[in-house]
Amino acid sequence: MSETTTSRPAGQRPGSAARGRSASGQPRPQGRGTRAGAEPLARRAEAPVDPAGTWSSGHRESRARGSSARSTAFARRAFGAIVLAGLGATIGLAVSNATAGGLALPGGPAMFAGNLAALAGTYLAMVMVLLMSRIPFVERAVGLDGLVRWHRRLSPWPLSLIALHAVLTTIGYAQAAKSGVWKQLGAFVDTYPDMLAAIVGFGIMMAIGVVSIRAIRARLRRETWWAIHLYMYLALALSFAHQIVLGPAFVGHPLTVAVWSLAWASTAGLVIAYRVGLPIVRTLRHRLRVVAVREEAPGVTSVVLEGRRLERLQVAGGQFFAWRFLAKGMWWQAHPYSMSALPSPPYLRLTVKQVGDHSSAVGRLRPGTRVAIEGPYGRFTRDSRVRDQVALFAGGIGVTALRALLEDLPGSSRPVVVVRASTEEELVLREELAELVRERRGQLHELVGSRSEVRLDRQLLRRLVPDLRKRDAFVCGPESFVEHTVALLRAAGLEPSRIHHEAFSL
Repeated sequence: MSETTTSRPAGQRPGSAARGRSASGQPRPQGRGTRAGAEPLARRAEAPVDPAGTWSSGHRESRARGSSARSTAFARRAFGAIVLAGLGATIGLAVSNATAGGLALPGGPAMFAGNLAALAGTYLAMVMVLLMSRIPFVERAVGLDGLVRWHRRLSPWPLSLIALHAVLTTIGYAQAAKSGVWKQLGAFVDTYPDMLAAIVGFGIMMAIGVVSIRAIRARLRRETWWAIHLYMYLALALSFAHQIVLGPAFVGHPLTVAVWSLAWASTAGLVIAYRVGLPIVRTLRHRLRVVAVREEAPGVTSVVLEGRRLERLQVAGGQFFAWRFLAKGMWWQAHPYSMSALPSPPYLRLTVKQVGDHSSAVGRLRPGTRVAIEGPYGRFTRDSRVRDQVALFAGGIGVTALRALLEDLPGSSRPVVVVRASTEEELVLREELAELVRERRGQLHELVGSRSEVRLDRQLLRRLVPDLRKRDAFVCGPESFVEHTVALLRAAGLEPSRIHHEAFSL
């Protein structure tokens, strides 16, 4: 038996959303979600089939299969071991080129430490680039959100080490020349090959590091931060030559130069292949175009796309694409948005909340607009489960990924779905969600109101999901919602391996 419940602040009168039929046949709210055969609230192109009603009923199952929780844990351990082994080899390279005589000279210790910092820093920078190269088998095992977390945690280290290299090397050379630091900097620019380019590259790296500080980054538009971040590739390229020409580990060691150059060339090749080449191939293969734009709620828009050979698109419920809409002002960047339903060939659907320039422009797309894609990405899928039964928690627009994931769950999954929204109007895709819960004999709970009025705490969690410890939990929504809910689940005794989460952020 399935049921739908709605919690509101005390004294609040139910609005029009309190009418209709629930998943169990009892009266249930009606939101502004998709209805079979309903007319779109925005533009729609002519099509032989109404794309707006394509996802109203029926069960589809994705053809994509991701990695299990066990294989993910193995992949993380293996990746960590490989990175540490490479770091050890890099440090060994610096140590093997040091001599007692060289360390005894004026400036010798500072130059040795600077060389060590340079090798370790550039190696970790290469690892950072590899993390974001989106190699398919790595992304399937760890998930793009996991790779991004690793990238963020790692990023302070290469920048700090490279900055330390610059300081120590300048001090060491100044000590050896018995001159001042500023005079030595001038000598670097005037007499050392490729040093000016390296200094420019270093400046770019430090600038990117500064704007990546959370307090500063939060003040920037996503488009601005993304454009600035791309300059890291230029900074690394400018800095590469001086390391090969001047680095003590490379001067007079052609084999070391060849191996290091091959490692960086391979890294660049992987980035080009999987960040540029593969998206172009998929875009040309599927030839997606916009066929309908529909307002689901104030500030929330669904976009329906039509394409070819979508049955070959290996996508699972809960995954997302980076979408590049080939329209004026939008073509130059790709933004990540979750699919709000499994593909229904020849159609795909994404649902977007307007929170920035790009997401607001999505609501103004014209039918016929061509679309390029990168992906699918993410491990927020049913294959991440440890247990068969699940509890799903969505905050705000996070319901889009959960709605697609729910559609991909087997009919016997008996899911408990908890949806959090500030107002009834924010309960998007409401009827679709209720229907999918009913088909899987689950329960749908809607928490409507401000955080102070309707708060998800341990007591309410225990009441909504009394058998939580027998389930896996999936959490999706804004960062604050995800962090709060994940902490709550852990405090309730749920093992970290059974908590799967994806946060929507910059």
